[in-house]
Amino acid sequence: MSGSILIVEDEETLRESLRRVFTREGYYVEATATAEDGLKLLEENSFDVIIADIILPGIDGTEMLERVKNNNPEQVFILMTAYASVDTAVRALRAGAYDYIMKPIIHEEIKQVVRNALRQKDLLRHKRVLQREITRTYDLSHIIGESPAIKSILEEIRRVAPTNSTVLLLGETGTGKELLARAIHDCSLRRDAPFIPINCSAIPEHLLESELFGHLKGAFTGATTNKKGLLEEADGGTVFLDEIGDMSPALQAKILRVLEEQEVRPVGSTRSKRVDIRFVVATNRDLLDSVRRGEFREDLYYRVNVLSFYIPPLRERREDIKPLVEFYLKRYSQEFNKRVDKVSEEALSILISYSWPGNVRELKNVIERAVLLADSDTILPSHLPRNLTSTDSFFEQCLNEGLSIEEYTRAFILKYQHIYNEQELAERLGITRKTLWEKRKKWGIKRP
Repeated sequence: MSGSILIVEDEETLRESLRRVFTREGYYVEATATAEDGLKLLEENSFDVIIADIILPGIDGTEMLERVKNNNPEQVFILMTAYASVDTAVRALRAGAYDYIMKPIIHEEIKQVVRNALRQKDLLRHKRVLQREITRTYDLSHIIGESPAIKSILEEIRRVAPTNSTVLLLGETGTGKELLARAIHDCSLRRDAPFIPINCSAIPEHLLESELFGHLKGAFTGATTNKKGLLEEADGGTVFLDEIGDMSPALQAKILRVLEEQEVRPVGSTRSKRVDIRFVVATNRDLLDSVRRGEFREDLYYRVNVLSFYIPPLRERREDIKPLVEFYLKRYSQEFNKRVDKVSEEALSILISYSWPGNVRELKNVIERAVLLADSDTILPSHLPRNLTSTDSFFEQCLNEGLSIEEYTRAFILKYQHIYNEQELAERLGITRKTLWEKRKKWGIKRP
């Protein structure tokens, strides 16, 4: 077990003894002689556990506890004292102390108390995760699709979800890879632990390592506090690495080590921490082609390609369009408190014949818009975006005009920037938000 500890003890011998004990156990430790100095450290840092003597010069330990709890009710606080009494114990526990330890301090005893406190903190964290997820269900019964391709994928996922094997999801942007990843987690033995989705293309490269692995204070400019990484937060659960093909080679090597060793090392630390993580990864790229071009590590490719599933684009499984339309129609009718439960034959024909470059995500947005615009119980062609109802679609026009990739990208941004946000635009173009920003700057296209 690892974490960070703040020790507040005015007796130097005991203070340094506790610092050494917990440092040897792998904790990051800060120690100070007064509550005032401890409170200053808390303004700049966060600590998993605070251990403080009750009798201190100036502000005593109980008052420090009360001040800390006012700002952070979930802070784990352990008090020490050489003068035991029932009144003191009751006051400490009422103020929110996790535990109360008598001097002289027995090292094994205080180490066990800290371990128990961290376990309780993890349980509370998992409880918060579950509370956030309680209204959302991701089991396979909620994956909508009638096509043989989707039914085959769901049947295979039922078999592999209970294992710890890494899963690779392949397919275009918007096909529902994250929904499948959540369903895999929900059907696994890890369902009560965290599910952490991470979009590798949405986080700037220079920040992604810190987000994944965490960092120690002072590890780099701007690292003013210790920070626990998302991989450590996911301990016991599932990590979904979306668009892993956009990850830099240097970071690929670090992820490979996590996959093989189940260890993470925060930026600036010399110590690794054990984790228990199941990985589900996804990409809209041809990873094998990226390996040939030297953009993706071959060893990482074979490590993530244990169980792979290709999710076909919506245009290749048009039999799924009608049930998806009915599903989103019901959802948004309830959400907007409107009775819109039908789609005209003409509107449905348009929806089924459209090429859906944005896949299921685009269909969801179209139905949401249609429900908002509908003034009766039926979706009509007039409620659909113009690009769906026009004789020649935007993409067919681009093909007919023989546009280059750069010309197509520019035309796509101009046409769809009023419909999609920056992240959605980037995903539909298969580029990062940074690249989208650079292209806007190059062509002088301002965000609407």
